[in-house]
Amino acid sequence: MHTYLNGARIAFDLDGTLVDTAPDLVRALNESVIPLGFDPVPVEAVRAMVGRGARALIRRAFVREGRAEPHEDLVEDRLDVFMDAYRADIARHSRPFEGVEAALDSLTAAGARLSVCTNKPTQLAIPLLDALNLRIRFERVIGPEDAPAKKPDASHLIVAVGGAPIDHACILVGDSEPDALAAKAAGAGSVIFEGGYSEKPARTLGADRLFETYGVLPDLLAELIVTRKGA
Repeated sequence: MHTYLNGARIAFDLDGTLVDTAPDLVRALNESVIPLGFDPVPVEAVRAMVGRGARALIRRAFVREGRAEPHEDLVEDRLDVFMDAYRADIARHSRPFEGVEAALDSLTAAGARLSVCTNKPTQLAIPLLDALNLRIRFERVIGPEDAPAKKPDASHLIVAVGGAPIDHACILVGDSEPDALAAKAAGAGSVIFEGGYSEKPARTLGADRLFETYGVLPDLLAELIVTRKGA
């Protein structure tokens, strides 16, 4: 079955798909809002919102604390603190999800071409992947500044996989709605990790396949490629 993976172009989302980054993002969030007198935000309170970005996390912290909607200048000030705290120790608590490295190695051994397609800025994505010894497994890492538009726009995925045409063996592995929508818009397959950061139930996202553990991913991708080829 894995012979069908030879030459396949598989793009991965980063936060909530490859790496559980929520603990470090919430660490940085707390370093930015605790000086305002806020109680620490537990990771469970914002895990599903991680995909919205740091500004949304900061605004959510104000809502959780019962504070008034913050002025944009205050948000930008706290965002600077957040980014400095996050960059300074980007992988203190972040770890690949269980089985990620083995799945990536299996895909590479089968001849698949791997890339990262993330709405996380490239300037943060690459240091994170380097810190976790994951970057070497990918041909390219494409953040939003490297494409004409970010996910859910199809162009982001097209750049990430090395360009058009998008064929039956091009698949995006993600965890949330922007991933499923980007794949659909590009004409690629979509596979959604159910253990990620989606605000909506994974089964409602319209993905081609869902998975709960990385041990099944290589076989699942191969099966989807065969199905798409015969469609």
